[in-house]
Amino acid sequence: MEWMLLPLNRYFEVRGRSRRMEYWMFSLFSALVGVVATIIDSVFGFDMESTGPVGGISSIALFIPGLTVAFRRLHDTDRSAWWMLLVFLPIIGWIWLFVLFVTDGTPGPNRFGADPKDPYGSVDIDQVFS
Repeated sequence: MEWMLLPLNRYFEVRGRSRRMEYWMFSLFSALVGVVATIIDSVFGFDMESTGPVGGISSIALFIPGLTVAFRRLHDTDRSAWWMLLVFLPIIGWIWLFVLFVTDGTPGPNRFGADPKDPYGSVDIDQVFS
């Protein structure tokens, strides 16, 4: 559950890196929230084909953290957030983004920050022995 809610704690944080686990768990969380919102909307009489108020509010609330976790995920693969523009290239762009999101991040630090898999942060061996 911690992985699902971590992007909500980092709501507007575009800098840094996010692991695959963080991205995909937040995607799962967003999908579950969408399903629950659709069920709640249907209970209140909104049809399944249109977005009711609960679905609309949840979509708006999860849009920014979904975007920022995607940016940080691209940073983990040592790519700029500008790569998200591939979403406007139908099918080929979507497939390429999917491949980037499932690709393991670069080991060690990169230009976007420390490796999120390294719990102690990156240690420069030259600094240790100097």
